[in-house]
Amino acid sequence: MNHDPVTLEVADGVARLTLNRPDRMNTIDLNVARALAEAALQLDSRDDVRVVLLGGSGKTFCGGGDLKSFAEIGDGLPGHLREVTTHLHAAMTILSRIDAPIVAAVRGSAAGAGLGLVCAADVVIAAESTKFAFAYSAIGFTPDGGTSWNLPRLVGLRKAQELALTNRVIDAAEAERIGIVTTVVGDDELEAAADALVDKLAVAPTHALGITKRLLRATYDVSYEERLAVESVELSRSAGTPDGREGVAAFLEKRSPKFEGR
Repeated sequence: MNHDPVTLEVADGVARLTLNRPDRMNTIDLNVARALAEAALQLDSRDDVRVVLLGGSGKTFCGGGDLKSFAEIGDGLPGHLREVTTHLHAAMTILSRIDAPIVAAVRGSAAGAGLGLVCAADVVIAAESTKFAFAYSAIGFTPDGGTSWNLPRLVGLRKAQELALTNRVIDAAEAERIGIVTTVVGDDELEAAADALVDKLAVAPTHALGITKRLLRATYDVSYEERLAVESVELSRSAGTPDGREGVAAFLEKRSPKFEGR
């Protein structure tokens, strides 16, 4: 049995990044945050990763921060949390900038920083029994994991305010309806649905997907004219890549493209 707090396995273009503390609801402590940052650095340095599948071992995706370990820190907790979030946020920054799309497969619950990881993914598939909660103010904390940045962009400011200030728990159906989740599937269908999606993305034009996901993420940070200028540059560049040339050739030859991720 693998006891690493985070596992990373890469095969056939698919990187499986898994929180691996099932006995602690895959909550995040310093070791997990460090391991996530190390795994993200590995992914950033590889050119054979076409898609990342983010999940949690056991019955829960991620229950947020490890409050039991935090309580044991005592008066040193403020400094300790600065260290935890430094590593966690480094991991999330790296994952947001790599070309490979991030697919989150979510079951059980996603709360606090777990919700942050969900919101940061590019595509989210959730089992129908999954519960989601902002959770921070319930314990007198403020958000981390990019939650205060991503959540309003996904659900709108007013809905984000309600979820953040009331800590109301929502189910997967509502999470899909308001935009946190992409697709909801039966509990026993989650693994198959996630595998089918990552298999599809693993043969997609990875570099083009990377540019696209970063353009979408920065939608609210630039003017319309600035975005048009960037789109023009990136489109011309993508047309000159091997995948761009292959895509056009395949279309004209009426066959399926064979993208290499370049």
